[in-house]
Amino acid sequence: MSFISAVKRKRAIRLWAVAAWLLIWHGLSVYIGHDVLLVSPISVVLRLLQLVREYGFWQSVLFSLQRIAAGFLLATVSGVLFAAFAARFRRIEEFLAPAMLIVKTTPVASFIILVLIWIPSRNLSVIISFLMVLPIIYTNVLSGIKSADPKLLEMADVFEVPKHRRVTHIYVSQVMPFFQSACTVGLGLCWKAGIAAEVIGTPTGSIGERLYIAKIFLATPDLFAWTLTIILISVIFERLFMLLLRLAIIKLERM
Repeated sequence: MSFISAVKRKRAIRLWAVAAWLLIWHGLSVYIGHDVLLVSPISVVLRLLQLVREYGFWQSVLFSLQRIAAGFLLATVSGVLFAAFAARFRRIEEFLAPAMLIVKTTPVASFIILVLIWIPSRNLSVIISFLMVLPIIYTNVLSGIKSADPKLLEMADVFEVPKHRRVTHIYVSQVMPFFQSACTVGLGLCWKAGIAAEVIGTPTGSIGERLYIAKIFLATPDLFAWTLTIILISVIFERLFMLLLRLAIIKLERM
């Protein structure tokens, strides 16, 4: 199965399910009857429409987007390179194994507090996003490389297939489902971890700072509106990244 066909099989979120959950949310907000405890979805949308008219809203979005996206992209490139070297050299895999295990098992809050000791809070979300995504990309890509069909590799040796064609026609097709799965998980995790880092570090002008201020002043509509903003940005960023990835794979398959 090719990477493109695997992507097409990916299950989609149904509109009726979204509508059902919105109705449940609205019903609970009406039942509780207090916006501080649970604001209605209508109030959240109205508050978000007010926020998008403010220049500071877009400043905060851009601030967090730049740093979290940078952390994700750095982790993606580093994870692929580390996995390629680890697959080629066993000692490198053995050397990286303890580090990857530590990163995967250490709580995010511990990393946030430790990193705050060493770097300014403005760049905290870059490092945290990088650390959370790196082991996911590395582990999945390494598993994909190791799962390459040995018969195809033997055939490539027999027919003396050039190395660049082995990469594009054998390894890419074998590794890409693993890589796509890792990116899907990593994209969601990098936003969760990055925003959590901003809430703790409260860098000026970040989405995390806006969430923290909303919590301090019990501004529940703002809290939900910013949360909705994070979800929307995360979904858009994921769709855009996966689209570019699919286009890149199509180009490689035609080479």
